[in-house]
Amino acid sequence: MLAAVADSPGRLADVLTIRDVDGPAAPAAGEVVVRMLAATVNPSDEVSVSGAYGSRTSFPMVPGFEGVGVVEAVGPGVPGRALGRRVLPLGSAGNWQRYKRLGHSWCVPVPDDVSDDVACFAYINPLTATLMVDRFCGPGVREVVVTAAGSAIGRHLAELLTARGITPVGIVRGTSGRGVADASRWRAVIATNEPGWCERLRAAVGPRGADVTFDCVGGAVGGDAFALTAGDGAFVHYGLLSGTPLPAACFAGGGGARVELFRLRDTVQKDRGRHLPALFAPVFDNLRRGRLHTAVGPRIGLGELADHLKGPTTGRRPGKILIDPQR
Repeated sequence: MLAAVADSPGRLADVLTIRDVDGPAAPAAGEVVVRMLAATVNPSDEVSVSGAYGSRTSFPMVPGFEGVGVVEAVGPGVPGRALGRRVLPLGSAGNWQRYKRLGHSWCVPVPDDVSDDVACFAYINPLTATLMVDRFCGPGVREVVVTAAGSAIGRHLAELLTARGITPVGIVRGTSGRGVADASRWRAVIATNEPGWCERLRAAVGPRGADVTFDCVGGAVGGDAFALTAGDGAFVHYGLLSGTPLPAACFAGGGGARVELFRLRDTVQKDRGRHLPALFAPVFDNLRRGRLHTAVGPRIGLGELADHLKGPTTGRRPGKILIDPQR
């Protein structure tokens, strides 16, 4: 079968090749084989292939954490009704291939009224945003700051927060031609490339500071946002887009906000996936309501993926890549 393979760690565009590999063996007890219908590229794929998770990544590997497929074969102990069911095959990478063999408990059933194009993107950003808002934005939370507000997950956070009556303050890099998708969901959007941005943020959140800050940037920007989070507030750190860790002062205590390290993997991996259908129920409900959708950009066959990643980024359609693994 056709698969995208990274033989060694490195930059995704440099190490990925498309080639024929052996198809999956017959599923063992408790396993299924899923025929992939759609997949996509998420920053987590790039981080994994880079070798950043060296202790739990071995090469060669087939990347791809997000995607949707249909169960084509079941092993002993798997209910026969699973055959033909559309699912999100989670728990591991490997969605950039035509067929994926995995444990049935890692397959999240996709509702019939959620299309492949929508379900394909239901995992990393929507689930992360849903879990974080549910966990950290209970009654009493009013002032919320979101770094990387122009990102896909920044948009998701804004949607979920405004649905709760919270209008967040967004922080963006100020890159030319990029900004938030819907300015009406933000009380203020502050660009870090403009002089005095910290003072503008302080004015936006008030003298007490933010109740909650969601940060996926780290580095100096994360440190400055931490300093403007209330002493009894939560600084939720869930990514490192800057490639630079948070300043050590963020972890020193002494009356500052508490740092909450949110890792989606920790939640997903517990109980060997058996809790996943319940975890995804609010995500699918939001998708039905038109929330948490991801803009689809180019649609390409799996055989085109390596060349597409190596090609120029300028002039490409905005939105996420949608991969057809069967071509």
